[in-house]
Amino acid sequence: MSPLDLVLVPYNTPALSFAGATTSWGEVIGFVTGALCVWLVARQNPWNWPIGILNNLAFLVLFATSGLFADSGLQVVYIVLALYGWWAWLRGGDEHTALPVSTTSRAQWWWLLAAGVAGTLLLVWVLTSFTTSTVPWGDSVTTVLSLLATWGQTRKRVECWWLWIAADVIYVPLYAYKDLWLTAILYVGFMGLCVLGLVNWRKALREPVAA
Repeated sequence: MSPLDLVLVPYNTPALSFAGATTSWGEVIGFVTGALCVWLVARQNPWNWPIGILNNLAFLVLFATSGLFADSGLQVVYIVLALYGWWAWLRGGDEHTALPVSTTSRAQWWWLLAAGVAGTLLLVWVLTSFTTSTVPWGDSVTTVLSLLATWGQTRKRVECWWLWIAADVIYVPLYAYKDLWLTAILYVGFMGLCVLGLVNWRKALREPVAA
């Protein structure tokens, strides 16, 4: 047994079973840190970023061992974006103040659309050509939507919540198909938290910015 396998033994140890499906401790860790992270984002709390990094590390291993290779690699990008987002939320506003909630411009939407289509096609080609992925389209679409949503989140664009909701609608059946039932349930909860975040951020958008 390799050193990596020894590290993963407790991570992959069954924690509980439901309806014949076993949930590992790794998935439980991802569940708890993920739920806390999204709740903090909805409340515009910058501590969502370090909690999110812990969640990324948990899901990196979980997805890699479940054959969701694009989602696993996505976690590395998330960590980089989280470090940037943490700084941007605290010092990314005018005169290095806290970043306010804002909207996405029409030009930015066109850029996001172009990046989304190109990124999805590229990932599908990579997954079908170089991996054993059984869900290249689902894995690719959710990966690209999540990256675009994370960019919006780092800049506090209120529309990022719609992108997260779109990704979650696909994630739920995708994770269920991969027998990651606890994670599928988590993403149902994410959709509810996304609605809460959308409401809270829209409210903040209407509030005058303090001088």
